[in-house]
Amino acid sequence: MGKTSTVRARIEPELKEKAEHIFQRLGLTTTQAMTLFYKQVELNNGLPFDITMPNKVTRKTFSDTDAGRELIICEDTDDMFKRLGL
Repeated sequence: MGKTSTVRARIEPELKEKAEHIFQRLGLTTTQAMTLFYKQVELNNGLPFDITMPNKVTRKTFSDTDAGRELIICEDTDDMFKRLGL
């Protein structure tokens, strides 16, 4: 089937630049990436990923870490695993 339809969207320039850089690393054009997304929507009969709202604990954790509160800083992976008891 020939491509005869156009999709236009306004998007934040920084998000567009970051996403297109990732597409480039994957060897995809923006058009190919959008086609993949649309195809997955069709195949899944909906979005190809779950959309959820963060719960109260998650929102508090995001807020705390964004503010630099309740962080545990590890020296390296060995230190992290030790602190986790692994």
